[in-house]
Amino acid sequence: MSETSTKFFVGQIIHHRLFDYRGVIVGVDPAFSGTEEWYTKMARSQPPKERPWYHVLVDNADHITYVAERNLESDTSQTPISHPMVHEFFDRFENGRYVFATN
Repeated sequence: MSETSTKFFVGQIIHHRLFDYRGVIVGVDPAFSGTEEWYTKMARSQPPKERPWYHVLVDNADHITYVAERNLESDTSQTPISHPMVHEFFDRFENGRYVFATN
């Protein structure tokens, strides 16, 4: 049995390659965990289900997306995102990423 490694981490700012938006990762699934109906309707490029998928707060929006790893790349702008839920997940933005409280 092999372990799935991820390229990205919770709190990391990413860029979506296909839809050209920035966001912050708030959750990671080691493999696709949605329904077959959602995958058929929404994942039109049919990214691999066995690779990691990420829950992402979209910059300058108010929703969360579910994105396959192959559609993401690191964002190098080092700037925070604007999303109404960012403070529900993180305490602060520091050194180009979002972080949780340390107690």
